[in-house]
Amino acid sequence: MKKKMTFCLMILLILGVMAGCSSDNGTVSTTDLSSEDTNTVDTQVSDIQNSDIDYSQTLYIYSNSVSNGRGDWLTARAAEAGFKIEIMDIGGSAITQRLIAEKNNSVADLVFGVHTMEYEKMKVEDILLKYEPVWADEVDMSLGDSEGYYYPIVIQPLVCIINNEFQDIPSDWTELSMESRYKELYTVRGLGGTTGKVIYSSILIRYKDENGEYGISEEGWEVAKAFFQNGHKEADGEDVVGNLISGEIPMASMWGSGVIQYQNEYDYQFEIMTPDFGVPYITEQIAIISKTDKAELAKAFADWFGSAQIQAEWSEQFGTIPAHPDALNQASDDIISFMNIIHSQDMDWEYIAQYVDLWVEKAELEFIK
Repeated sequence: MKKKMTFCLMILLILGVMAGCSSDNGTVSTTDLSSEDTNTVDTQVSDIQNSDIDYSQTLYIYSNSVSNGRGDWLTARAAEAGFKIEIMDIGGSAITQRLIAEKNNSVADLVFGVHTMEYEKMKVEDILLKYEPVWADEVDMSLGDSEGYYYPIVIQPLVCIINNEFQDIPSDWTELSMESRYKELYTVRGLGGTTGKVIYSSILIRYKDENGEYGISEEGWEVAKAFFQNGHKEADGEDVVGNLISGEIPMASMWGSGVIQYQNEYDYQFEIMTPDFGVPYITEQIAIISKTDKAELAKAFADWFGSAQIQAEWSEQFGTIPAHPDALNQASDDIISFMNIIHSQDMDWEYIAQYVDLWVEKAELEFIK
C-alpha cells in the first residue's frame, strides 16, 4: 500500500513539472497584455507567482507624482515586493513631450501620475501599450481608458471651495461666471497649471459643438469669457487659501487632496460647490510604454502598485484619494466624507485633448486681461 501511494505521488510530481515546462516562455506581444498573462503580485517577493518574469531587471518610471517623499517611499516599498525601480520626477506636460521625443528610443518602461488629457496625447502618438491589470474590473473604468491603454489609480476631484460664512453659494461655474454679484469674489487659477486648465475645460465641454469655433458653441465662449473677466486673477505668490478664509476673496478652485490638507492645516471646514452635473476629476493613471522590452515585469508592477492594499498604504502615507474602492474604504474619515458629497462630471477627454491647447491660446489672447 505504501509503495502504491509513493508511486502516485511521484506521478503527480512529474505531471506538475511537465505542466510547468509546457508553459509559454516567450516574450509578451508589445501590442496587448491581458490580465491572464501575469498572476497577481502580492506584497512580498516570495509571493510573486510568475517565475517566468526576471525580477532582477530595473524598471524605469516617469512620474510627476513622486515629490515630498513619495518617490523614496515607493522605491523602498517596491523593493520589499521584489521590484527594482528608478523613478524620474518630471512635470506633467513635460512627461508627454519627453516620451514623444524618445518615441523610437524609449528609456521609460512605465508612466504614472499626470492626468487623462496627457495620456490621450500619448495614445495619439502610439506611445502606450494596451494591457489589463488584474484589478481593472474592481475600479470605475469611466475614469480610465475604455480601450485599455491607461488605468486609474488616484483621484483628484477639482472643486470650488468657499468660505463657510459666505451665504450666496452658486450652483455651478456658469452661474459664478455670468452673475455680476460674484464679481471679483472667486480666484481664477492660471492656465499654465493643471487645475486652471481643467476647470476651464470642464466649463467649455458642456458647450461642445463640432461646428463651433474650436469645437465649442458661441454660448460656450460667452461663458468662458465671463469666467475669466468676472473673477479675480491669481497673482504669483498669492495666498489663495488665506484670502478665502479671511473672506477677502471667498471662493477658489482647489484639488481634492488640497481640500483635505488645508482643512487640517487651518483647522477650518470649507463649503463646497456641488453642481448637479458633477465636478471634473483629474485622475492619475498608470500606463506601460509600448517600446519597453520588460512588458511582463511592467505589468506585474502595475498589478502590485494599483492594488487595493498598496493604494491604501499610499493614501495613508500621503493623503491621496484612491481610485480603487476597497482602498478608498480604508481612507481617512475626512477623505470619505469629502468624496460622499461630490460625483464625477462627464468629461470627453479625447475631445478635450484635441482642442485644449487652442482653448488656452484663445483665452490668453482674448479673455485674460
